[in-house]
Amino acid sequence: MKSDCYSAGERASMSWWQDLRAQWLGPLLTCLARLGIRPDDLTLASLLCGLAFCPLWLWPGQPLWATIAALSALLLHLILDGLDGPLARHLEIDSARGSFTDTLADQIVITTTTLALMTTGAVSIWAGGTYIFVYAGVVAFAMVRNSLGVPYSWLIRPRIFIYCWIAADVFLIAGFFDVLVAAATTVLAVKMLSGFLAIRRAL
Repeated sequence: MKSDCYSAGERASMSWWQDLRAQWLGPLLTCLARLGIRPDDLTLASLLCGLAFCPLWLWPGQPLWATIAALSALLLHLILDGLDGPLARHLEIDSARGSFTDTLADQIVITTTTLALMTTGAVSIWAGGTYIFVYAGVVAFAMVRNSLGVPYSWLIRPRIFIYCWIAADVFLIAGFFDVLVAAATTVLAVKMLSGFLAIRRAL
């Protein structure tokens, strides 16, 4: 029985994906290990990069350099977020604690970046607020369901798509952020409701 936030469908494909990443990242992971870098170090660095998005995005006047720096910080957050798990497995110290810490860090970045987008009007208060609430609810319900042995069959995790759309909204096509966030929130809300019902039946 697991207490992480992964669905049964995700877990089925994780082993293959983990093995593939281990092959691709092997030399880098070996280098990080020799430097004494631990998975929690990468998780913290990833969190700080994600948080750095906010002051850069909210820089007075929103100059282009600050916007590019904000997007770069978010990209670095995603890169580092993709390394802590492989490093933990490389060092053979992967654990539920590390997974929980990584999930919490991801959720903090999702919340703060969305609040920053709401502050500048890129995303409306209602769309952004609902997205934050429902996303956190789905992650929490996923953990509870796994603890009870009734995991989700599948989950979507739209955060990376939302992050990518920030750049698209700035440089390519603006004005559709609320529609995108609302669509993601709708799917998450359905999973949140099904998660509640499954937990209620299991109690």
